[in-house]
Amino acid sequence: MQTSFTTHLRCCLVLLTVVCFCTCGRAQDVRYSQLHATPLLNNPALTGVMNEALRVTLNYQTHYMTLADTEGFQNVAAAVEVRRSVGRQNFFGLGVQVQHDRAGSSDFVRSQGLLSGSYQQQIADGHYLSGGAQLGVGQRGYDLNKLWFSEQYFVDPVSRAAYIDRSLPSGEPFGGRGMQLYMDVNAGLAYYATLGERRGFYLGGAVYHLTAPNVSPIPEQSDVLARRYVLQGGGELPLGEGDMSILPALRVAVQGPSRSTLVGANLRYTEGRWREVALRFGSYLQFTNDRDDRTGLGAVVAMAGLEYEAYQLGLSYDVIVGALQQVTASRGGFELSMIYTRAGSRRQRVTCPTF
Repeated sequence: MQTSFTTHLRCCLVLLTVVCFCTCGRAQDVRYSQLHATPLLNNPALTGVMNEALRVTLNYQTHYMTLADTEGFQNVAAAVEVRRSVGRQNFFGLGVQVQHDRAGSSDFVRSQGLLSGSYQQQIADGHYLSGGAQLGVGQRGYDLNKLWFSEQYFVDPVSRAAYIDRSLPSGEPFGGRGMQLYMDVNAGLAYYATLGERRGFYLGGAVYHLTAPNVSPIPEQSDVLARRYVLQGGGELPLGEGDMSILPALRVAVQGPSRSTLVGANLRYTEGRWREVALRFGSYLQFTNDRDDRTGLGAVVAMAGLEYEAYQLGLSYDVIVGALQQVTASRGGFELSMIYTRAGSRRQRVTCPTF
């Protein structure tokens, strides 16, 4: 019985932590660590910015699966993009992004679908300015029938055994299932250039949730989804005369009271005789602010990837080093990605920087 009591107490503490986080941080977006595999979630202007005519991306992420017998956070995303020429040197991109997130015992879910578009204007030889926008719909919901509250917690006065009686009233002003639909609008700009073989860079900025929608699934309650401001940059530089290059990348995101910076690099190696095969490995540092608005290192991300012809596979793992290090035993979560591309005609092709 002591084990059962301990388990219930741990679940209660985790639930309290999540509630406090949501109350203080308000609604927040999911952050993926593999920046190259989630272009539409970082900047709408990157829609269709690729060497190929078609790109399909798939992402799966887990977080905090070790927290007190909870189900943790699980996130799935997928996108399809196409690129077409306009005239001789300009391009437009179209894409569809879908995402589904699930967290905790209450089956809290977030789903969204976005239609994304961009126009890429050549401003000099190999230099492009891209503008993009997204329009979509989102949904958030929960099932409070799967949670218990203090009014349902019972201690036998004789045996001192602890019980959870879900048949008792919860004492909360709402219960059952909740759901909220909302419209969403995002926009961004990006500048990118290629400066030769394995040389290029990109810079951009975006604003997500321009309409600041109410996303609260609780009836007659408000939870405004704060605008997310994103600055990003990166590129590719060769290392010596061999077949290795470095791919530095940076993303700075501000959403409401929360700030996040992800910075690092991947090394990319491709054997000279087999250009269709390449290996990637690297590391990123993630800096975030806490409830006291102090910024510090929150996680170290280790990455590895394989490119083979039209496919690219990525695997990363977040090692928690911040305030959650003790309760998570430093274990954050895995992130998997897969990218498939298909080449277009010679007339459509233009070299883009490597992400």
